[in-house]
Amino acid sequence: MSDCTTTVEQLRQIIREFVEERDWRQFHAPKNISMALAIEAAELMEHFQWIDAEASRRLPDEPAKLAAVAEELADVIGYSFALANELGIDVSEAIRSKMVKNRRKYPAEEFRGRYSRDG
Repeated sequence: MSDCTTTVEQLRQIIREFVEERDWRQFHAPKNISMALAIEAAELMEHFQWIDAEASRRLPDEPAKLAAVAEELADVIGYSFALANELGIDVSEAIRSKMVKNRRKYPAEEFRGRYSRDG
């Protein structure tokens, strides 16, 4: 299975089943999930903490490091789906809606190659 053949709903179902099989929903208050998500994001950041931007782009050349980053990314995405499951958020709609706002806030013709109005 790959990104090309797996739906968001299938991934959400994998997370839902994992949580239900362990009777963990009782611990999955949105507050708790959001905190776990932040912790996992910090663990992901640790892999990049002491390297420069170019070294971070070369991670695909280091299979063991890339695998460790992939595991942390999976945790971040997994908790994101768990939060969406708990709150009934349609992830696809949330992303599409947010991108509409982002396009208005950061028009390509104004921000191409820049990250701020000052830059």
